[in-house]
Amino acid sequence: MTDKAEGAGAPRRKRTAMEVVRSLRQPKVAMTLALGFSSGLPFLLTQNTLGYWLRDEGTSLKVIGFASWIGLAYVLKPLWAPIVDRVDVPLLGRLGRRRGWMLLAQIVIALGLIGMASVGPTPGLTAIAAFAVVVAFASATQDIVVDAWRIEASSDTEEMGLLASGFQLGYRIAILVADAAIIAGAAHFGWPLSYVAMAVLMGIGVAGSLFAFEPARADEVMQAQAPLWTPRGFFDAVVGPFVDFFRTHRALGVLMLAAIAAYRLPDFLMGPMYNPYYHDLGIAKDVVAAVRAATGLPGAFIGIAVSGLCAARFGLFPTLIVGSVLQGVGTAAFALLTLNHDVAMFTAVMALDNFAQAFAGVALVAYMSSLTGLGYTATQYALLSSTYAMLGKFLKGFSGAVVDGMTPAQGLMGAYATAWIGTGLTAVPPILLVTWLWRIQSRRDAAGRT
Repeated sequence: MTDKAEGAGAPRRKRTAMEVVRSLRQPKVAMTLALGFSSGLPFLLTQNTLGYWLRDEGTSLKVIGFASWIGLAYVLKPLWAPIVDRVDVPLLGRLGRRRGWMLLAQIVIALGLIGMASVGPTPGLTAIAAFAVVVAFASATQDIVVDAWRIEASSDTEEMGLLASGFQLGYRIAILVADAAIIAGAAHFGWPLSYVAMAVLMGIGVAGSLFAFEPARADEVMQAQAPLWTPRGFFDAVVGPFVDFFRTHRALGVLMLAAIAAYRLPDFLMGPMYNPYYHDLGIAKDVVAAVRAATGLPGAFIGIAVSGLCAARFGLFPTLIVGSVLQGVGTAAFALLTLNHDVAMFTAVMALDNFAQAFAGVALVAYMSSLTGLGYTATQYALLSSTYAMLGKFLKGFSGAVVDGMTPAQGLMGAYATAWIGTGLTAVPPILLVTWLWRIQSRRDAAGRT
C-alpha cells in the first residue's frame, strides 16, 4: 500500500492558499472535471430520473423501487475490475489502458441511452430495463477506470484531494443536469428526446478521455506483475488486491469496510422515491427543475469547497463525521415538505441536501482514495466504492414497498414523512463507526511517535 493513509509518514508542509489556487490551473484538473461529469451523468438516468419517467407513465412505487436494483451493477464492479487493471482494450488500447477503457465505456453508455429513448417504458418495461442494465454496467466500468486514473494521476496526497474535489464538482454538475435539466426538457420536449440529449452530452467525457494523459505512476508496479492469463497473474489480479488491503490494515480493514458500507445509507435508502415524492406532492416539473438548477450547483460547489477545507484543516475523520451528520439532517428534512411544500421551503430543503451530499461525497472519496495501493488501484477502489454502495443499493429496492406498506395506516404523505425521518436516523451508525476508527488511528499515530 502507499503512504497516503491519514497519519502515515512524516508530516508534510501544508500548501498555502495561493499554491492551491495555482494548482487548479493544471490540465489534469480540467480532465478530472470532464471525467467526473462523464461519470455522474448516467448514474441517475438508470435510477432516480428513470423513476420519474416511470411514475409519469403510471408505474407503481413498488415497481419503481425494485427497478432501482439496476444500480446493483455498481456493486458488482469488483468482479471485472481486475480485467480493467490488467488488460488493454482491443483497438482502443493504443490510447493506453486507462484511456482505452474510458472511451469504450463512454461509447456504450451513449448508445444505451439512445436505446432507452427509442423504446420507452410502454407498452412494457422489459426493453427499457434491458438498455438501462447495459448503461449501468458500462457506467460502472467507466467509474472503475476513471477512479484509477484520478488516483494514479495524482503526484501526492494533497493533489489526490484536489483531483477528488475536481472529480466531485464535475460529478455534481452532471447530477444537476441529469436531475434538473432533463426534467425541464421532459416537460417541454418529452422524455425520449431528453434522453437523446444526455447521450450527446457524453461527448464531454469522450473529449476528456482523448485529451487526458496515460498515468505512469503505476507502470513500474504493473510491469512487474505476471500476465493475467497465467495462473500466478490471474491469482494476483483477482486475489492480490484483497490480500494487499488486509495485509496492510489487518483486522482494522473490516471496521473500515463497515464504516464505508454504512456511510451513504441516508442518501441511498430513499433514493428511488425522491422524484415520485415530488410527483405525488403535486410539484410541477418546471418548479422542480428550476429549484434544482438554483440550488444544485451552488450547493455542490460550496459543499465541495467546505469539505476540502475541513479535510485540510482538521483531517479526514472529523470531516467524515460532519458529513454524516449533515446527510442525516438533510435527508430527514424532506419530511417537512409534507407539511409545507411551497417554493421557499422546497428550495431550502434542496439547498441543504445538495450541500450535505457534496460535503459527504468529497470526504468519502478522499478517504477511500487514501486506502488504495499502486498496481491494484482500479480493483481496490472498485472494492471500496462497491462496499459503500452495496448495502444501500440493495435496501433501497424496498423503499417503494415500505412507503406503500405504511400508506394504509398513515396515508401517503404520512408514510413518506416517516420514511424520510427513519432514513435520516441511519446516519447514526456511521458516525459511531468513524469515531471508533478515528480513536484507533489516533492511538496508532501516538504510539508511532513514541
